[in-house]
Amino acid sequence: MVFFEVEMQWNVLISPNELDAKGLLLQKAIIVHLMEEFANRKASKEHGYYVAVTSLNSVGEGKVRGLTGDVLFPVTFSCITQKPAKGEILQGSVEKILKHGIFLKSGPMESIFLPEKTMKDYRYVAGENPVFLNDKHSKLEKDTIVRFKVLGFKWLEYDRQFQLLATLAGDFLGPI
Repeated sequence: MVFFEVEMQWNVLISPNELDAKGLLLQKAIIVHLMEEFANRKASKEHGYYVAVTSLNSVGEGKVRGLTGDVLFPVTFSCITQKPAKGEILQGSVEKILKHGIFLKSGPMESIFLPEKTMKDYRYVAGENPVFLNDKHSKLEKDTIVRFKVLGFKWLEYDRQFQLLATLAGDFLGPI
């Protein structure tokens, strides 16, 4: 995963009951709402997954919304983001095993597919707890940690996440 530190500007909406003449509650409310929005947005196609806010750089002048009395503040902040890259080597854990491949999870990425065709020497073994096994008795089963290579990825706007296609073809890839 490639990590980036980026500066972003979002609008934060604060309700009237969170406003305070001294400003201390206001700053706390802005930070809390920013963190909630950060968690809710999860990721973007441009920046990848939102990992952590590192600093609150500035809070602009609030604009009162007529009907509700809520105040909209433009906020500039720095944050760490994480975005997948083609050809990158990652680690993930096996979440689900199907006849045609394995679904992995790696950090915030929950939709990584490792097709059977890209797992050299592994064959599917059915049963109550299906596995993929190779001739050297190396086993891919639920919760196994796997080192894999990213073949490609696409952004799913509806789910606000990336879907990755993975392979075990390459040196030092497979179960750890």
